[in-house]
Amino acid sequence: MYLLPSLFTAGSLGAGYFAITQTIGALDGSGQAHVHLDWAAIAILFAIPFDALDGRIARLTNTTSDFGRELDSLADVITFGVAPSLLAFVWGFRFLPDSLSFELRQHLMQAGAFICFLFLLSGASRLARFNISPDAQPRNPGRADRKYFVGMPIPAAAGLLAATVHFFNAYPVEEWWVAVPWLILVGLTAFLMVSTWRFWSAKEINFSRRHPFQLLVLLALIAYIALRYSNVVMFPVALVYMFSGIWVRAAYGWSRRRRKKPLDPPAHSPVAAEPGAGRP
Repeated sequence: MYLLPSLFTAGSLGAGYFAITQTIGALDGSGQAHVHLDWAAIAILFAIPFDALDGRIARLTNTTSDFGRELDSLADVITFGVAPSLLAFVWGFRFLPDSLSFELRQHLMQAGAFICFLFLLSGASRLARFNISPDAQPRNPGRADRKYFVGMPIPAAAGLLAATVHFFNAYPVEEWWVAVPWLILVGLTAFLMVSTWRFWSAKEINFSRRHPFQLLVLLALIAYIALRYSNVVMFPVALVYMFSGIWVRAAYGWSRRRRKKPLDPPAHSPVAAEPGAGRP
């Protein structure tokens, strides 16, 4: 039974390795770069449920171990760190045409390489923080009866990049005005991973109930829709998840400032005269 969670972790790691090989294969000059990049994006998206299931299966079967925890973190660095950062660079910057200004192309490629490295570094830092503080509390606490991720989880961040590539059918970016928003999105995702904002963890979903038939039917329906219409479903879902954390943080900051705002005295309340007022 101890092998079962590790098999799911190995599946996630294998998907990440496949994504890396496909991304490298896009550089062979065969004119089929979009095919390789699309397979890389799909592999990263497929790795997300594998990563979500290994920990749940370990807890359900009571087979959690330090080895499994460390193996999962190392696999996540490769599958959701190295693979999406390489995919983001190759898809968003590597195929910029030579017809662009030489300086503009160089600046975009250098900035892209740096931001994609920051994504990898932020993902590794996010995993390290999670390992040393599994019960960390977000800066904007939510309901006490619910659990939240502190910072955007790295599988969700990698899924956002992969879903974006898959949404555009993986045709490489060839316009500078598309590369710039992509640069911003990758940088924003890196920031959200190392932030202390809260994100929904989905840990309220309970698979250990006695008869979870309704839940299984719902999950099967969601899985079918996600697989059948993956290119138009995964991208908005990933965006909604990302902006949910931003919205919750903004709403918390707004409500906190509103509570701290001092109340003005009523206009009809009498104001006491100072001593000696009105005397010559």
